[in-house]
Amino acid sequence: MKRILACFLAVVYSLFACPLYAAAEETHEPYAVSYVLMEAETGTVLLETCAEKQVSCGMMAKLMTALLAAEKLSDGTWQLDTALKAPSEVAGTKGAVIWLEPGEEMDIESLLKGLIIGNANDAAIALAVGVSGSVERFVMDMNARAFDLGMRDTRFTSPQGDESDGQYTTAKDLAQLCRALTAYSVLTPYFQTWRDFIRGEATELVNENTLARTDETSIGFKACHSTEQGYNLAAGAQRSGMQCIAVVLGCENTDDRFTLAKTLLRKGFAGWKVEQPGFSGEFLYPVQVRHGVDRAVLAEPGILQPLVIPKQSRGLETVLVLPRYVTAPVEKGQCIGTAAFYEGDTLLYETQVVAAQSVRAQNFFDALQKITVKMLKL
Repeated sequence: MKRILACFLAVVYSLFACPLYAAAEETHEPYAVSYVLMEAETGTVLLETCAEKQVSCGMMAKLMTALLAAEKLSDGTWQLDTALKAPSEVAGTKGAVIWLEPGEEMDIESLLKGLIIGNANDAAIALAVGVSGSVERFVMDMNARAFDLGMRDTRFTSPQGDESDGQYTTAKDLAQLCRALTAYSVLTPYFQTWRDFIRGEATELVNENTLARTDETSIGFKACHSTEQGYNLAAGAQRSGMQCIAVVLGCENTDDRFTLAKTLLRKGFAGWKVEQPGFSGEFLYPVQVRHGVDRAVLAEPGILQPLVIPKQSRGLETVLVLPRYVTAPVEKGQCIGTAAFYEGDTLLYETQVVAAQSVRAQNFFDALQKITVKMLKL
């Protein structure tokens, strides 16, 4: 009887325990030290966790190397077929490499492929010396460019990225760097390539960012990992005319980083939209000018930048503030009022309303002329 009861309990346990275990597996939440989801055009942060936490930058530094190289292409200093001679510093390079030898010549396109697709450290060094003349000077340029981009919590120590204690960044800073990269279409084909070759077919390159192979909306960026940093991913996508950037740092495995990044991107495109603020010209009435040669000045909106709002929003509401009059002289472009744009009760953006033309102050001769014209009409 005891044996029968034991068997019965074992069967019951197996029936219930396995589904519970499977359910636990299905509800696994990917872990990351930090992450951020950013709308690319405006830089609006949509979702974040510890996005300003400083972490080891590692091989994500290659994104800055790619940006500085792209700027050389953009200003015409380089062409894709420009050949660079590999510097002596490539000798003995460890980690991912394309086996550059000191003095070997390779064109910019192949070096960019090695950098972006192959994550090659020696390609990063060759590009760095080509841009700035030396690795040391290039690192200075990397940090200066980071400052220009507002990356206040980032410090680079090498063009290829290393695990030194002196190199750090944040998820938010890396998203800002990726925003800058979206402006350089010359890099897009390499970011979107999963597998390629250089030196004919002698050197194979495989991109760790598998979204280049599996997601047709991907605009690229970078995947990398190490024992110290965990699994990292900066992923961008464009859908329905909107670009989003997901940066995920410090995941425990490669599946978690891709799962979390794809979830963030999906939420971004499903939950928000980009809207251009504006208002009809009929709301911009002429503003009276006192003591001017003209009695009124036309008003026009100042800079209008795109805004990110929830998709379920009823739209933007505009509050326009203009004075009853201004006093001459009035300069073209002079601020004479404000326009504020709200999403519900939340102020999203405020811009100036400016004078559409200049109106100089009335002088003695202007007054005399007006008096003369009135007398002649009599």
